[in-house]
Amino acid sequence: MEAKKKYFMDCHLAGRKYHDADEVWDQLKVGTVVRLVREADNRYDPNAIAVVYDDREQDEEFVLGYIPRDSNDQIAVLLDMGWTDIFECRISRIDPNAHYEQQITLTVKVKKNRK
Repeated sequence: MEAKKKYFMDCHLAGRKYHDADEVWDQLKVGTVVRLVREADNRYDPNAIAVVYDDREQDEEFVLGYIPRDSNDQIAVLLDMGWTDIFECRISRIDPNAHYEQQITLTVKVKKNRK
């Protein structure tokens, strides 16, 4: 059987305390799907990848934080080249008692190209 997704990486959510995670904290669970959004004009990191949670009930999106700077270059290249739907990102661990930068762990997978 051919895999539909393959593991790409795990990382912690960077910048969590500076963004919207607290506003939707109770909605975030292990397995929650989040979107990766390229921010090429980010003044702090030219390879910035925002991690966005879509709240369907409120019809709003919330920036939770970012893929860490030391882990985002390959994802940035693929997103810059138009592969916007290649990744699936989910919350794989939540620890509210950990340091802010360690509270949320993300797992990123690459989805099979359907072409």
